[in-house]
Amino acid sequence: MSTAKGPLKGRAARLGRLMPSGPSSAARTPFVLLVVVLLGGGLISLLLLNSALNQGSFQLNELKDRTTELTDEEQALQRDVDDYAAPDALERRARELGMVPGGSPAFLGPDGKVLGEPSRAAAPKPTPTPVPTPPQAPAAVNPAGPDPARTVPAATPAQSAPAGAPAAPPTPTTSGR
Repeated sequence: MSTAKGPLKGRAARLGRLMPSGPSSAARTPFVLLVVVLLGGGLISLLLLNSALNQGSFQLNELKDRTTELTDEEQALQRDVDDYAAPDALERRARELGMVPGGSPAFLGPDGKVLGEPSRAAAPKPTPTPVPTPPQAPAAVNPAGPDPARTVPAATPAQSAPAGAPAAPPTPTTSGR
């Protein structure tokens, strides 16, 4: 096969007229524009994607913080419910409402027979309230100190309650709330 450098004939001549024979900058310009547009569009889409991910990240952090706050609040409310449901707290509130402990209960068996001896709930005797003493005129100041014969010791809760009466429950305290 020989390659001739002469003029083209026939079909090759017709194809040769369709294609430019010299270097042309007109064919290169659309390709460069296409590459620049694709790169610019890719960069813009990456920027938009990155900003959308950052916005989602901020929302996620806010929701996590809110969840933590709500969990803390739920735990505090659960502690309050547990405090109110404690047996001693229920007994104290029942006594404040004037309720008294019940007597021995009676039960009905499946055959309708009464099991046990029922008894009536008895109200405990009210504790006597101390009567305040009337104010006295101030005595002359004794430079030797107070007279031990005239000093009256303060009554303690155990002395002021009648024998057999239950002691008053201590008042609940809250710490840190």
